[in-house]
Amino acid sequence: MVQPAERDSRGIVDPAAGLSRFSLDRFAPSGHVARFVDRYWIVTWDLPSGQSYPQHVLPHPVVNLIIEPAVAVAVGVQIGRTTKVLERSGRALGVMFRAGGFSPLAPGPMTRLTDRSAHLVDWLGADAGRWADQVRAAPDQREMVAAAERFLRARLPIEPHPCEDATALVDRIVADPSLRRVDQLAALAGRSERTLQRLFAAHVGVSPKWVVRRYRIYEAAEAVAHGQDVSWADLAADLGYADQAHLTREFSAAFGVPPQQYARRQREAAQ
Repeated sequence: MVQPAERDSRGIVDPAAGLSRFSLDRFAPSGHVARFVDRYWIVTWDLPSGQSYPQHVLPHPVVNLIIEPAVAVAVGVQIGRTTKVLERSGRALGVMFRAGGFSPLAPGPMTRLTDRSAHLVDWLGADAGRWADQVRAAPDQREMVAAAERFLRARLPIEPHPCEDATALVDRIVADPSLRRVDQLAALAGRSERTLQRLFAAHVGVSPKWVVRRYRIYEAAEAVAHGQDVSWADLAADLGYADQAHLTREFSAAFGVPPQQYARRQREAAQ
């Protein structure tokens, strides 16, 4: 079920501040498209002249297709934090695939797309350019999403695809906060850790260890953003960090400030 951003802000750095400057609407895919696509999202903003807002994002381990008024891009899994500077007014449609879900459309192994982006047509062909024009011309959000559904429904496979094994395992990681080590995931999958490494490299683009750490850090950020306590020492040990300081440094690099300062900033923004 697609949750509104106010209830699920994973990946949005400083969500309270950001959602006061732009609107973010999410829509669920349908039919066989839902096996590969997590959601459609539409961002709309209208800032006063001369003002801008840098929205930082810590991306999920997924591909996003993004259509804006002046550009249409395909963005592979991004390892670090990304930033989009919002200015004036605008509207963008995004297609957020499920982990591994872009693999049937990918021009090569997913590891080749990690930390890369390209014009939409470079990865999806000339038809993607015409699709982008349809989205831009759509009179409302419903028609924007409908154009995305038509484009993807014709291209994503109806038959089972090998990427869906990886998708199911990432779903397990997301759903089970106690899953914090790759050996646990391997045991659940009934596969060796090496087999999981190859599966994730082919279809997700990053390692299973990286995915586990990303989602556990998401959860920690969500907890502090909502005023909950987090045992950083326990989390660091469970995730295999050398010590709490290493986890704190990774959190700081991802969210811009240490955990305690991030929590304070969220409380202040919500007031």
